[in-house]
Amino acid sequence: MADEKEEFEETSDPEFLDDETETEWVGEEEWGDEEEENVALVEDEVPTFVDNGDGTISDTRANLMWKKDDSFKEFGYGINWFEAQDYCEILNEKKFAGYDDWRLPSGEEAKSAFSFTQSNTDKDGAETHISELFEPGGGHNTWTYEEKPDYEQYAQKFNFITGNDMWEHKDNEYSHCRVTREVVQDDWEPEWRKETKTFER
Repeated sequence: MADEKEEFEETSDPEFLDDETETEWVGEEEWGDEEEENVALVEDEVPTFVDNGDGTISDTRANLMWKKDDSFKEFGYGINWFEAQDYCEILNEKKFAGYDDWRLPSGEEAKSAFSFTQSNTDKDGAETHISELFEPGGGHNTWTYEEKPDYEQYAQKFNFITGNDMWEHKDNEYSHCRVTREVVQDDWEPEWRKETKTFER
């Protein structure tokens, strides 16, 4: 019995337990590296913003077209949500860049233009995180078309400095807007493929 007790005490020794090999997962060290490499590849391969040379910028990833400048660059002061809606109507009436479907973005669309890897400056010289292709010196936020459920006097506003959105009273005059429109691809086939489908009879 004494021998058995000594053997139990030896196996219960804390130092002995600490020496036990911890469980390791196969390929554990490679998981994190592989994930980071994939993210980097995606970011490098996908073009985002393209300057169209007509006062607009296209986001090829989100299939959106943005006006290159914002309401502050045009007016020199902040506007409320209702004035932002009027601004869209003015652009549509004069068919800015040839289009009449300019509108305020959704919250997600405004967020899609934001990235901490991008840098621009607003009217006060603060850093905004939108593409450098946009005109610098604009407002640091934009109204969206989204209205707060059950509180119609509030609309969503997105901040291009912090990347946060908030509900703002529609009468707030210290806000700005960036307008956008959807780029609809009706026919994805290239011209050369259309020609191969044309047969002389």
